[in-house]
Amino acid sequence: MATEHNPAASSKNHNPALSESRRVSAELDKYIGPAAAGDRTAITEIVRLVHPLVRRYCGARLGNTAHLQVTADDVVQEILIATVNAIPRYRDQGKSFLAFVYGIASNKVADAFRRSQQHPTYPMAEMPDTASTAAGPEEWALVSERRAATRELMKVLAPAHREVLVMRLVLGWSAAQTAEAIGTSPGVVRVMQHRALNKLRAELKVA
Repeated sequence: MATEHNPAASSKNHNPALSESRRVSAELDKYIGPAAAGDRTAITEIVRLVHPLVRRYCGARLGNTAHLQVTADDVVQEILIATVNAIPRYRDQGKSFLAFVYGIASNKVADAFRRSQQHPTYPMAEMPDTASTAAGPEEWALVSERRAATRELMKVLAPAHREVLVMRLVLGWSAAQTAEAIGTSPGVVRVMQHRALNKLRAELKVA
């Protein structure tokens, strides 16, 4: 007896538009158990899967790292090492392992900013042979001032709301991708984004 072909089911099973974060999250689920049990191959696969997402996240959060004591790649390495060390302690509490990794990433990025405020660095380039058309000290000072002002403004938000704004507005992720990363629903993500933006607008009016 021939079975009736269901286009909708086929489309659902072979949807090329599945988000990268959802795909990675599904793959991670296959490896976290063996990795927690000490399987080195599974641990290597986890690092391979999360590295591109962590790198993109750090690039968006850190921006130009000339004023920091570390580069974005340094922070990425810290996150990956912390992730590997935390695998045996990971417990599924309703959030995906990818959301767990983003929590580590958020803490490491915050540490990088904290270190830069305590021990600022001012890198100096070698003396050029000809005049440079690149941005000079005044332009860099203005850029640095704007970055500092933005970071101060973002401090009025709850950490979860800051993460949502970075993923939605800086990384350009969809509500579904953001929800998958932080372990919630797209509807909640939209509400968090709306409230965060309203709070920032109110703060700007007061200032």
